[in-house]
Amino acid sequence: MVLGHDVTRIVPGKFKGRAFKRGHVITEEDIPLLLDIGKEHIYVLDLDDGFVHEDEAANRIARAALGPGLKLTDVSEGKVNIVAAHAGLLKVDAEALARVNALGEIVFATLHANQPVKADQPVAGTRIIPLVIEREKIEAAEVLCRADNPVVQVKPLAARNVGLITTGSEVYHGRIEDKFGPVVARKFEDLGSRILRQIFVLDDVDMTVAAIHTLLDEGAEMIVMTGGMSVDPDDLTPASIRAAGARVVGYGAPVFPGAMFMLAYIDDIPVMGLPGCVMYHKATIFELVVPRILAGETVPYEEITRLGYGGFCAGCKECRYPLCGFGKG
Repeated sequence: MVLGHDVTRIVPGKFKGRAFKRGHVITEEDIPLLLDIGKEHIYVLDLDDGFVHEDEAANRIARAALGPGLKLTDVSEGKVNIVAAHAGLLKVDAEALARVNALGEIVFATLHANQPVKADQPVAGTRIIPLVIEREKIEAAEVLCRADNPVVQVKPLAARNVGLITTGSEVYHGRIEDKFGPVVARKFEDLGSRILRQIFVLDDVDMTVAAIHTLLDEGAEMIVMTGGMSVDPDDLTPASIRAAGARVVGYGAPVFPGAMFMLAYIDDIPVMGLPGCVMYHKATIFELVVPRILAGETVPYEEITRLGYGGFCAGCKECRYPLCGFGKG
């Protein structure tokens, strides 16, 4: 007889996977292994009209949900994984996802949205619970998946030329070495962008405004500023951003680390004031906002305020971000 579904074998601590594939013709030699994995009874498939097998169901749901930047794995044990076709920013329509799962007997799970993912990284998976399911239910899931935005997609990150301004008399006069700039450069390189030029300025509004406009004239597609973001009287970065003619989206974010963050725009060029924590921590407001901007999104103030839920870093001894709850409100 022919198997109607994959048969899984689990050896604790050693193996979990497919022992027999759907469609396998059972022979007498298979019986000992089937008994070893607890299979005294075997499904053979005689599919009624109006029903869909788990393999077809998983494929149909995954294909309907598939947005740009993704690809599918083959079906294995009734499940299809959705994988990033290229590096980028993962987006998930959580409401549509919930509506699909609410149909019953269908499970569809994803990673948290708004995090960078790498090429070939699994980001979601789907399957049905029973071996077979009503065709009408799969058709309903397909309709939900195809409505409005894709349920899952990966947006590419645009490579930007970033202008970097470092404020502070101690760095400008060479009393201390700039440690912030190299960290920011590395973070942008990891996201596919590069530092166009770094300009050092004193804690002076006119000098800082001139540096901002110099970088804009040189073709900067984004400007980030380090230093001068605290409440000290000589910390003038926020005032300088405003004086340069920027439209401020927000100053301050409900994120720890990252509270003293400013996001603004000069025309359509993002200008950001980065707090000092960006230099010391792997996961900060930088990781929550900058990838979205590189993906071509705008981040309105209302969305920044929502970062408070999940915006408190647990301060793990070994940072595992993004494999944690930080920023996952």
